[in-house]
Amino acid sequence: MKLRSRGGRALLAALTVCGLNAPARATGDDDDESEPRPAQRSLAIPVGHTLVLMTGMRAAEAIIWPEPFAEVSPNTMWLHYREAFTRAPKWQADQPWYSKDGDPWAVNLVGHALFGSEVMLRARACGQSPLEAFLLTAAASTAWEYVWEANGARPSGWDLMYTPLAGLVLGELRFQGFRAARGVSSPALRAVLKTTLDPLGELERALGTRC
Repeated sequence: MKLRSRGGRALLAALTVCGLNAPARATGDDDDESEPRPAQRSLAIPVGHTLVLMTGMRAAEAIIWPEPFAEVSPNTMWLHYREAFTRAPKWQADQPWYSKDGDPWAVNLVGHALFGSEVMLRARACGQSPLEAFLLTAAASTAWEYVWEANGARPSGWDLMYTPLAGLVLGELRFQGFRAARGVSSPALRAVLKTTLDPLGELERALGTRC
């Protein structure tokens, strides 16, 4: 009996060392940020995040640029949608490389990079591979141009190309920085870094999302 007890304790110790008897913990669990933990894989969370994000962006656009984005006439919106699906994306050859759709450089270079990176980061934080996250970012960019924004403006060739590519680079950098921040020993500094790199994700995790 004594031998069995020792053997049981030895087996339990071995399982503990190998991590086989410990349940996986969610990304949002902050009991011990220095411990590496597997991400909770989810597609629904980044998709839902993206839909809410684009709806908020569209509302802000209507406030900032009421002409044409606050137009609610069904006939006008239908004309814009028909143009979006019957003409090629906007590409003005006489404009600078960063403004082929005529939009300000800050919108084209900064705004769309942040949009793409937000989708990319959320997908990566929820366990998607870089390729899967990139494809989701490209799909979000296409939906933004042809669904959310097309009732006010023709899709932009620059935005369709730049948003996923910039999102891939900036989003992956944010994701890797967020992972590194989880290993910071100071709780205060760790919280600041995580919130800076992924403010919307931290808010959602605080509200109960699992990744």
